[in-house]
Amino acid sequence: MKKYTISCFSSWMLLMLFSLTNSYAQQKTTVKDSARFNFTSYKGMPLKATRTIPLQTNEGTWTSLSISPDGKTILFDLMGDIYSMPVEGGKATPVTKGLAYDNHPSFSPDGKRILFISDRSGAENLWYIDIAKKDTIALTEEQNQNFPGAVYTPDGNYIVYTKGRRNTKLYLMHKNGGAGTSLISLPATLKTIDPAVSADGRFVYYSSRTSAWNYNAMLPQYSIGVYDREKGTTRTIASRYGSAFTPVLSKDGKWLVYGTRFEDKTGLVKRNLATGEETWLAYPVQRDDQESIAVLGVLPTMTFTFIPRHLFVRLCACVCTYIIMSKHCQETCNPRSSGAQPTLRGSPMRTGSS
Repeated sequence: MKKYTISCFSSWMLLMLFSLTNSYAQQKTTVKDSARFNFTSYKGMPLKATRTIPLQTNEGTWTSLSISPDGKTILFDLMGDIYSMPVEGGKATPVTKGLAYDNHPSFSPDGKRILFISDRSGAENLWYIDIAKKDTIALTEEQNQNFPGAVYTPDGNYIVYTKGRRNTKLYLMHKNGGAGTSLISLPATLKTIDPAVSADGRFVYYSSRTSAWNYNAMLPQYSIGVYDREKGTTRTIASRYGSAFTPVLSKDGKWLVYGTRFEDKTGLVKRNLATGEETWLAYPVQRDDQESIAVLGVLPTMTFTFIPRHLFVRLCACVCTYIIMSKHCQETCNPRSSGAQPTLRGSPMRTGSS
């Protein structure tokens, strides 16, 4: 059995806590467990574990996270399992465990479900945990597809996800399952990944590129596109020499944060969506996955939540609380200096068709 006690993460897990002046598919239920979250007994895995290795750590790498709607609980993935932890830190409690590779946990907007991706059926699929019923339920039943990411729409009624083998595409599905509707299918060479939904639910932001990946890749590789659910149109909202990828949106609809590369390091850029003004949020952070196929996203999943005028960031071995307007950072937990931030070059917004 894996054992973890985690007070902060050595990965650059990002919690953005800010307020700026501010059809259905037949469901399959797995065996219940008595623990609050640990509802993960299942029969689909073709391989069976024959031994266990005890392990303790207070660090993690390439860790995606989500925060509960009440702001009290963090979900994160680590080495193929999902854990919960109080937002102020402390002991991590397993939500899932076992041989399956579980990743990309996400709370539903009402806090009653945990959406995640797992290969527990023998292939990657979308699953959710019903916290009240203590059930783990499959939303899809694919046999040979990858699911690099999935998020709820703000009203909690739908799920936007990416599916495919190499050139993954955007889909929309009801929260209880179904065949799913393709949002962007052409051109065939277009790859869409890292979905994020605007506060009003109308726009779907995503990382996009032509072709799945290539060796000795020349930048830029990715740009950020936007799909309009009302009009069915797309456009490019961010494009840089170092690429633009993994968009995350504030819940008040005012801010966009995305990743880019400057020289040999990856950083995070924040954009005021009203003015288009862009500045560095953090540099450097964990290296991106631009040159690879990015099966878990170009960067790990990030999330916003609200605390007046503050941005709370877990970055490498450092925990920072940013006061956005003054750009002040208070560091705790063995802070590591990130050095001076480079000048953010280039037009803050380049638009066009995607």
